[in-house]
Amino acid sequence: MVVQSDPLDGLLPPKRVAALAELGVTTVGALLRYTPRRYVRHGQLSAEELPADDEWVTVIGRVTRSTMVQMKKRKGSFLKVSLDDGGNTYDANFFNAKWIQGRLKPGARVMMAGKVKVFRGRVQLSHPDWLVLPDGELGVETIVGSAMLSEMYSAQSEMQAESADGSGVDSDIDPADFDRPIVPMYPASKEIQTWAIWSSVRSILARCDFAEDALTPDERSERGLPTTAEAIRSVHLPDTEEEIETAAERLRFDEALAIQTVLAQRRLAGRSESAATCPHVPGGLEDQLLERLPFTLTDGQRRVVDEIGEQLAAPTPMSRLLQGEVGSGKTLISLLAMLRVVDNGHQCAILAPTEVLAAQHHRTMTTMLGDLAGAGELGSAENATSVALLTGSMRTAGKRQTLLDVVTGTAGIVVGTHALLEQNVEFFDLGMVVVDEQHRFGVEQRDILRSRGRDGVQPHFLVMTATPIPRTVAMTVFGDLETSTLRELPRGRQPITTSVVPMSNERWVERVWARAAEEIDAGRQVYVVCTRIGDNDDPKDDDGRPRGVSVLDQYAELVAGPLGDRRIEYLHGRLPADEKNAVMDSFGRGEVDILVSTTVIEVGVDVPNATTMVIVDAERFGVSQLHQLRGRVGRGEHPGLCLLMTRAGQVSQAMERLRAVEASNDGFELARVDLEQRREGDVLGALQSGGTSSLHYLSLLTDAEVIADARGLAEEIVSADLPLADHRPLADLVDSILVPQKVEYLDKS
Repeated sequence: MVVQSDPLDGLLPPKRVAALAELGVTTVGALLRYTPRRYVRHGQLSAEELPADDEWVTVIGRVTRSTMVQMKKRKGSFLKVSLDDGGNTYDANFFNAKWIQGRLKPGARVMMAGKVKVFRGRVQLSHPDWLVLPDGELGVETIVGSAMLSEMYSAQSEMQAESADGSGVDSDIDPADFDRPIVPMYPASKEIQTWAIWSSVRSILARCDFAEDALTPDERSERGLPTTAEAIRSVHLPDTEEEIETAAERLRFDEALAIQTVLAQRRLAGRSESAATCPHVPGGLEDQLLERLPFTLTDGQRRVVDEIGEQLAAPTPMSRLLQGEVGSGKTLISLLAMLRVVDNGHQCAILAPTEVLAAQHHRTMTTMLGDLAGAGELGSAENATSVALLTGSMRTAGKRQTLLDVVTGTAGIVVGTHALLEQNVEFFDLGMVVVDEQHRFGVEQRDILRSRGRDGVQPHFLVMTATPIPRTVAMTVFGDLETSTLRELPRGRQPITTSVVPMSNERWVERVWARAAEEIDAGRQVYVVCTRIGDNDDPKDDDGRPRGVSVLDQYAELVAGPLGDRRIEYLHGRLPADEKNAVMDSFGRGEVDILVSTTVIEVGVDVPNATTMVIVDAERFGVSQLHQLRGRVGRGEHPGLCLLMTRAGQVSQAMERLRAVEASNDGFELARVDLEQRREGDVLGALQSGGTSSLHYLSLLTDAEVIADARGLAEEIVSADLPLADHRPLADLVDSILVPQKVEYLDKS
């Protein structure tokens, strides 16, 4: 017998093991949880939407035509087979395959798999892998006798040995297996077909010894769930649709429980760590800044300040996510929190993903603090601190002085990029870490700063994001963090009007630049955002399609066009740091009318006089990113305007995204749309650490109740048994669902 932690090596043929490994399946547990993408019912063909070019598809249908066709440009012929799956017609071509014609006869029920090309609305498969299936109405023996089966596999094995493309099927597959009422269809690849995956699953199921269930009988009964072993068998070998649905409910709960268990362990483990206690200091820097603000905090900002302050005063490290709308005041709140830590004699570090954003934070904070940030300077406040900036492109002398200010404690607040993570950066007494736009950083990178507290004391930790996160994602991805949310915008923020502009309409494009000129003539400024830089990058993607207008090309076009008499500059990430800072400073002072840029201005950049945002090739950006970019305007006394220029078709998913952004300024609603459009991906991967999907059943769009239920159960179990010493089946469940690198991610995040 085998157990779920066993590797597949030695249990399946070596080529099969290698092919499964390419799909990320290397253990027994991973294979058993590699679940079907869909099912084909008995007597039902596998109708599905027309696939896209180069997509790998598996179809089941009936042969409607099988004809040898003479080639026109060279000697020889090929077999052309038409397959009808009840919804689409597929044309399959086989070369040097006279023997195949005798098997793929009209009326035969066949499964085919291969890469497709769509021509005139018909899907074409060139020399696909294939398997003749039994016909339920006639029975296996009537379609092919046992002698013919042996002949078929012998011939296909010979063909596989002779053919360079490896056509054919594995000799351990019995077509009679497909004479079940419901046949599973698995995500496949060129190296391994759905029928080979199913054969592997059945082989392992026959030998697998399932451990004790992670849920007690009472816990299963309360939720109406079968055991995990029953669910896995039903998913791969179902007899009814009800079995599939019941099994899916259990596997969905298992995925939620595995994630929430690890997050609960992290939450509770964090409570045993020590942190510097930082209570409110009357009359300190925090109070002085509040007194100087030309406005009062909103009710939402006051609530979040109180939430953070309560945790900073505790002897255990704060771990909090601060999310909110673009322009909702997250930077101010983080500065107030850092000043409280500085008031208590400790340092703070704020980590930004780009030099432009780091420089913007440094400018914003020093401007807001004034003489409160002038420690050691003439005319500074009595208890002033210093705000230092550290980036990778700083000149040696400046960097050396900054490092000295950090290690001696002269700098109370250190703003930096990845340069803060270098080994030569030593803090005198790091009491708090703020990570802005956390999704731009890997787990290990963030952990470097969290481990640099003095004498083993862990710094408080605040994560900020201007991309609103749906509740289910917050519970799943950030389940180990307390969450604070800012929904209301500060008083004085102006409305932003958004319009989609088809780039195929020249008059509309001309109107975009005319509208930009009108704003400039009124004394205001304009952003133009492009997808790429354009100096050395390839103007076409891997499929040969244009990547979109570059910053340098758009800049040249505007300079040579009707806006050539305006003050135009460009900005991108490859410019030297001093040039980037000079351009941003000029734009901030109003000395530049139009700034043509990449997305380096996506977050944190605050120029109140900029009122217009033109996004070129907008279909190449995600919903949340478009919302972020749009948030750069409307920050002063004038309303904002966002123009989404696009080549997307009127009826396309890309246009749906753009219309959603056009119709709503609610970042939380757009976050839901974004999640829905991206099909969620892997929340532990795409949103955090990269990699393939580990969640097959859990939906972050629809399973909020399941996630909340699993969170409650995990908290209850882990509170009483942190290492799961008395809950070994639950520990095994976590290991079987969260593959090693994902568990490591959760341990480190």
